[in-house]
Amino acid sequence: MKSSSSLSLSAPIAVVSDVTSPPSSWGHLLGSCVRAAVVVMLVTGIVYPLLTTVVAQAVFPHAANGSLIERNGQTVGSILIGQQFDGAAYFHSRPSATMGPDPDREGASIAQPYNAGSSGASNQGATHEGLAHTAAERVAQYRTAHGLAADVRVPVDAVTASASGLDPHISVANAELQLPRVAKERGLTPQQVLPLLDQASEQRTLFLLGEPRVNVLQLNLALDTLQAPAAVAKE
Repeated sequence: MKSSSSLSLSAPIAVVSDVTSPPSSWGHLLGSCVRAAVVVMLVTGIVYPLLTTVVAQAVFPHAANGSLIERNGQTVGSILIGQQFDGAAYFHSRPSATMGPDPDREGASIAQPYNAGSSGASNQGATHEGLAHTAAERVAQYRTAHGLAADVRVPVDAVTASASGLDPHISVANAELQLPRVAKERGLTPQQVLPLLDQASEQRTLFLLGEPRVNVLQLNLALDTLQAPAAVAKE
């Protein structure tokens, strides 16, 4: 008995869609981009800056305006930006590597310590010969200026610049080594100056970050309040 099988093949069915996509329009695409750009500009360039400014002025007005220090109605500096002090009757800031335009040579630069418009460092690494030579010179100068013995350790912040070149602080050890010189130049005792040093000292941020430090500008202003600069000049 012979069996047979049949295979039925169905013909492919053509699918026809009546849905058609609208033709792309460069004008429509360009309009969407412009509208999006305007919205982003308004939000990020106007609304957000205004909002943060209002909040900062309401909650932190002193910090929002640069943490400025005023004396007798005049701005004398900022808590956040150091200044250069060279007088023997003042505490000295740490070295600064900031530069500025040379008034005698167009296009040239010269050292301008604590130039707030040109924050920066020397970018010399710990093994750089130039940095080692400069630090050795500063150590010798520091010991001579403060009458220190050759075996007295000099704080590192007294002979190196900060990364910004604008650090308003020095270490407590640096300030303590300068205290006898300042007191002598002002005709004061170290015990008279020490409370001012304590008042200008700051502890670690959040009790964790950094090291205890002294704000040089605030300390020197407190010294001038205790004893006017004119009185120092006469002595």
